[in-house]
Amino acid sequence: MKRPLFVRIASHSMHAPVSAAQKKKKSRKAFWLKQLHSWHWISSAISLIGLLLFAFTGITLNHAADVEGAPQTVEKSASLPPALLKQVAPDDAPDAKKPLPPGIAAWVQKEVGQRGDGEAEWSADEIYLPLPRPGGDGWVSIDRHSGAVTSEATSRGWISYLNDLHKGRNTGTVWKWFIDIFAVACFLFALTGLLLLQLHAAKRPSTWPLVAIGLAIPAMLAIIFIH
Repeated sequence: MKRPLFVRIASHSMHAPVSAAQKKKKSRKAFWLKQLHSWHWISSAISLIGLLLFAFTGITLNHAADVEGAPQTVEKSASLPPALLKQVAPDDAPDAKKPLPPGIAAWVQKEVGQRGDGEAEWSADEIYLPLPRPGGDGWVSIDRHSGAVTSEATSRGWISYLNDLHKGRNTGTVWKWFIDIFAVACFLFALTGLLLLQLHAAKRPSTWPLVAIGLAIPAMLAIIFIH
């Protein structure tokens, strides 16, 4: 008794041999797809908070004149103890840039609430220590004759602080390293996303038109409105 035709076709297709080359190709594709998904979600997790921060500060920087707060300035004054004054007494050394002595730096931190680290500008009569920081500014001045210490600290608010983090302004070496690592994570996130789009584009016809729109809109705005 002969089996129906559709049964024979189904049976033949189920038991059709798969070549070693096809198995290898399928296995390779599955491997790279898994790798892309892994790199995509890892890079997105690493860059998530940074992306939110930089997206928010992109808006605040674009409207800096509308959201910038009024600066608040605090001034303080004090006098160096005689023992510390001896360490900064005037001498014949030429003007130079060097840190404050450790004892004076600690005293400045305690008495006027300003950091005592960093390169200070030493002249014949004065030591001037600039203290720029994200979202504000500051300085300490020490009279090398009398020991009079004056300081000023200015704060422009937390939005200005976040804006300076966005720009890497007065943030130091560690934050600059963070920006570099964050940029690499964003690049991997975007690149793996593009490769995943390519793999799934056959089932999603709108993929490349949307990517083209994402390229065309900023390009047209730059060409037409930016001169």
